[in-house]
Amino acid sequence: MQGCSPTRIAYNNADVFLRWQANHYFDFQGEQTEELDRSLAAFVAWHRAKALPQYARLGDEAAARMLRGVGREDLDWSYDALRAQVREALGAAAGEAAGLLDRLSAGQISHLEQRLADENRKFAKEWIQGTMEERYKRRVTRNLERLEEWFGPLNEAQAERVRRYSTRAPFSAELRDRERKRRQAELVAMLRARQAARRLARWAEDWEAGREPAYAEAARATHAEYVELLLDLDRTLSTEQREHAATRLKRYATLFDSLARPE
Repeated sequence: MQGCSPTRIAYNNADVFLRWQANHYFDFQGEQTEELDRSLAAFVAWHRAKALPQYARLGDEAAARMLRGVGREDLDWSYDALRAQVREALGAAAGEAAGLLDRLSAGQISHLEQRLADENRKFAKEWIQGTMEERYKRRVTRNLERLEEWFGPLNEAQAERVRRYSTRAPFSAELRDRERKRRQAELVAMLRARQAARRLARWAEDWEAGREPAYAEAARATHAEYVELLLDLDRTLSTEQREHAATRLKRYATLFDSLARPE
């Protein structure tokens, strides 16, 4: 979180990580590697110039909202802002990658399918396997850890509220697993048809299109329960907890602003 932190080093070398990830999934070869490098350079330059200043502005605004107390309108604002930033970044990335993806070989697409199958097995192990009691305990642990990163240690009443959320929110991992596989199949079909240049950006930005109704409803219910959880927690935050979250947001904003101006 500091200017000379590993975060700065990581971001300034993001192209190295992205290249490794791309090759993990697609195994680019020869001239494809050179085109990949050009696409990554263009995307990283766009992200630094366009996305990071927006992240900095949103971080400062979120910190101010946190300090004055969070209402439903603030949570709606943050959720909508996050989704807008994700859509913009996905569209930009897809625009840079589409031409290269339309020239994948059949072997490279098969390589992608194998990698996706590996990811699906990992997902099932983390989110689906085990008894309902085991899954409930994992959910409670994940939510407590996530919230304590932002607010610091929660008291027992706050932790109990998190446990109630973990009971009330739908367990939809099986639905999510089917949705992941449906989207993966759509992507593979698009690549086999060499239609990425025409369809990929819109497909990436509109990730909710075509969802199974049961999954769409579960996602809405989970979001609604989480909003109620955050509203209840906000009413019980100590001054130290509120300042802990606001300070973290301000540090992110400062970091984003600094990274937007390369040395």
